[in-house]
Amino acid sequence: MLSEPSAVTVRATLPVVGAAIGEITERFYAGLFAAHPELLRDLFNRGNQAAGTQRQALAGSIAAFATHLVEHPDERPDAMLSRIAHKHASLGVAPEQYGVVHEHLFAAIVEVLGDAVTAEVAAAWDEVYWLMANALIAIEKRLYEENADDGSLRPWVVTGRVEETEDVASFRIRPADGAPLPDFRAGQYVSVGVELPDGARQIRQYSLSGAPGAPERRISVKRVRADEGTGAPCPEGEVSGHLHAHVREGSVLEVSAPYGDLVLDDTDAPLLIASAGIGVTPMIAMLEQLTLAGHKAPVTVVHADRSPAEHALRAEHERLAGELPDAETHFWYERPEPGHPAERTGPADLSDVTVRPGTHAYLCGPLPFMRAVRTQLLAKGVPARDIHYEVFGPDLWLARG
Repeated sequence: MLSEPSAVTVRATLPVVGAAIGEITERFYAGLFAAHPELLRDLFNRGNQAAGTQRQALAGSIAAFATHLVEHPDERPDAMLSRIAHKHASLGVAPEQYGVVHEHLFAAIVEVLGDAVTAEVAAAWDEVYWLMANALIAIEKRLYEENADDGSLRPWVVTGRVEETEDVASFRIRPADGAPLPDFRAGQYVSVGVELPDGARQIRQYSLSGAPGAPERRISVKRVRADEGTGAPCPEGEVSGHLHAHVREGSVLEVSAPYGDLVLDDTDAPLLIASAGIGVTPMIAMLEQLTLAGHKAPVTVVHADRSPAEHALRAEHERLAGELPDAETHFWYERPEPGHPAERTGPADLSDVTVRPGTHAYLCGPLPFMRAVRTQLLAKGVPARDIHYEVFGPDLWLARG
């Protein structure tokens, strides 16, 4: 993929660029938003920008992509690219925006690295950028075509609201124009756009928490408190707070087509479906899909939460697992009810959980939870290729190694 001269240059300069990538991405976003303030107001997540998590995710993805190019020249990191492309498509990212990003990213590289950016170095990293950008553009084009989508959000009306817990509310929604519901796969999400009091139009992604085929769609939204969300410090959630405070039956939301690559494989293999906190939402959709499909193979359901009262959709979680012919549930709580098993108190620990040969695992929740569960599954012999995950917010998995 990467030309040999560029591969030699990238390999030689990767340590220097990698060491400076955090500063480069910080300068990049500062320059981008100074030139295009509408992008911060109406496209980028202002909370992630304030917390610095988006910079970390961008730095991690660039470094990971470049490293992959030089270490595996005949392969493309499609899993990473697919996850990014689905998120971009849900936001309506257009091909021409990659040129804007290129302009400000390379200005930041020159600003940070100075004379080290020779013509040869600039050309090599330019090739890296456009290999990644063009791959994303192609994947996003295919996603738009598959969804018959032009990338815009459309009005959906809220037909019902349910308070699941003190901090989680579910909203049932339908297209405001009466159009047929777009199809989706269990585990996918939609983008939801709202106009905030300062005039900003902010967009967030929320998993669809019901199976395809229902007469309506449902999203379940956790109100993000300060220092919650991705495991990194973050401000109060602007959009989740707005939805909780202002959206009721009859409200209209701007909603995207469904996207996301954490979807169930068409397999009869044993499954392990693990979640923590609000990461339960795509797993509820998966369990409902499995029950409707008459899935016969073993299913292990794992969930970790602060307390039973904070376990959103808990009754539905238990019911759906109970409707499967060969399923077992394991719930861990930091503050359990009286009588809860002592060995299920605290963080999820799979030590005494049977993981059958051939298991495919699906994980969703805070990054530390998913890292811990993945490590335990690998130790139990589950191949890395059979462990799939979804991160709410910027994907910091690569950024943290």
